[in-house]
Amino acid sequence: MNVVVVGSGIAGLTAALHAHEAGHTVTVVTKGGLGGGCTPLAQGGVAGSYGPGDSADAHAADTIRAAGGLCDPAAVDTLVADGAARIAELLARGVAFDRTPGGALARGREAAHTHARILHAGGDATGAAISGVLCAAVRRAHVAVCEGTMLLDLVVEEGRVRGITVVREGDTTEIRADAVILATGGAGQLYAHTTNPPEATGDGVAAALRAGAAVADLEFVQFHPTALPGSPVFLLSEAIRGEGAVLRDHEGRRFVFDSHPDGELAPRDVVARAIARQATRQGAPVHLDATALGADALARRFPTIDRVTRARGFDWSTEPVPVTPAAHYLMGGVVTDRHGRSTIPGLYAVGETARTGVHGANRLASNSLLEGAVFGARAAAALDGPWPPVVDRLPSPPPTTREDALAPPEPLPPFDRAALQRLLWDEVGLHRTGSGLQRALRTVCAWAVGMPPASNVRSHEDRNLLRVAEAAIRAALARPVSVGAHHRDDHAPAAPTPAHAPILETA
Repeated sequence: MNVVVVGSGIAGLTAALHAHEAGHTVTVVTKGGLGGGCTPLAQGGVAGSYGPGDSADAHAADTIRAAGGLCDPAAVDTLVADGAARIAELLARGVAFDRTPGGALARGREAAHTHARILHAGGDATGAAISGVLCAAVRRAHVAVCEGTMLLDLVVEEGRVRGITVVREGDTTEIRADAVILATGGAGQLYAHTTNPPEATGDGVAAALRAGAAVADLEFVQFHPTALPGSPVFLLSEAIRGEGAVLRDHEGRRFVFDSHPDGELAPRDVVARAIARQATRQGAPVHLDATALGADALARRFPTIDRVTRARGFDWSTEPVPVTPAAHYLMGGVVTDRHGRSTIPGLYAVGETARTGVHGANRLASNSLLEGAVFGARAAAALDGPWPPVVDRLPSPPPTTREDALAPPEPLPPFDRAALQRLLWDEVGLHRTGSGLQRALRTVCAWAVGMPPASNVRSHEDRNLLRVAEAAIRAALARPVSVGAHHRDDHAPAAPTPAHAPILETA
C-alpha cells in the first residue's frame, strides 16, 4: 500500500515508521524540514509512567476531569492502556529520558495531575529529544521524505481519498496514495500570541474541511498560562509550577487560589483566565516566581528555559519573571475513531490535527506527545483493515446563521494576517461573548469572500487560517455555555454533561 504521511512531528513520524515496518511504501510530506513543527518545542514531557500509588485508571480520571467531562472514555482508555508500550518504544529507539541518581526514570508532575507520572528528557527538551530520535530512525529506514512541500488539498475520487495536491518551490503537483495520514498539527497562528511555530496554520484541518470530512470541538483552543512576553513569546513549561514555582500579583500574593483550590496546579484553562483577569485588574503582567528552586536546580532541570530567560535579561533564580497566556493547542480537529480513521475512507488524522475524543474541552498537560505516539501507531496498524461504517451520531453542524447577521462590518478592516490574529485574540480567545463572536464571524467571512486566488505558500496559509477560523467561530457560537477552554462571559458555566459518544465504530 502506498501511504502518504503529511507532517513530521511525533504523530506523523510514529505513523510513518510503523507503516514502513509493516511493509507499506511510505512518503513523508512536510512543509518545513523533517522534524519541524511543534514537537521539538515541547518542554514538559510525556505522561504515562506510573509509580507507587499511581495507575492508568488514575491517569484516565485526571484526563477526564481536566477536560470538563467532554471526553470519549473509550479513547481515553486507549490512550492510557497503550501508553506503556509507546514509552517503551521511545526508549528502545534511543530517547534518553532523564533518570534519578539511582538510575530509575525520573517522573515529574504538572497541573491537574494527581501524581508525578511525566517523563522528560534534557530537563526541558523532551520534544527535541524525541524528534531527533524519530527523524534519525526515518532516515535510517530510507523512508521517502519531501521537505519544503506544503499540503494544498486532498484528492477525493468516488468518495475515497486517493492522494493529495501539494506546492513546492512554486510548482503544484499531485501525489497519489492508497491512504493519507494527516499529522499537520494545529492552527496556533490564528492568534496574536502563540507558542506555536510559524508553520502552524491549520493546513490539514482546512484541507479536511474542504474535502467534507467531519470536524468537531474547534471551539476548544487551549491557552498556555505562562509564556514569557516578547517577539516571539517563549513558553515557560508547566513543569516549572509542578516543581514548586508560584504565580504572584503586583503585591506578591498567590492570586490563583481565588479561582481554584489547587492554585497554580489547577487545570490550564482556569490558570490562564486567572492570569488574564489579574493582569487586567492591576494593569501590568503577573509574575512567575521560581526563585525558591535556586539557580543550580533551575539550570539543571530547565536548561533551555534558563538560557532563554537570561538571554532576555531576566535572572529568574533571583527575580520573578513576567508571564502572559498564549494560544497553545487545538483540542478539536478532524473527527477520528480510535484507529485514526476519519469519516472519509482512506483519510486518517493523528496528533493535534485529529479530534480523537481524548482531550475534550481542556487537554491535560503532557498528554499531547503521548497521544501522538499512541494514535500514530494505531493509525498505521489500521491501514490494512476494513473501513468502519459511520454511525448515526456524527457531530451536529452549527446552526445556520441568518444572512443579515453575516453582513460585513462597516467599515471592514483590511485583511492581513496580523489583523486576523488580533481579531481572534480579542473575540475568540480566553473570554468570549455572543456579540463578539458574531462580529468576528462577519469579519472573517467577508475577508474570505474578498481573498484573491492563492498564489504562494503564504496566501495558501492565509486561506487555511480563514477556513479554520470560520469553523472555530461557528462552533463557539453553537456552544452558548462555558466549559473548559471555551469561556462565554455572557452565559453561565455548563452543567456537568455525559462524555461524548464515539463518532465512528471502533471494532
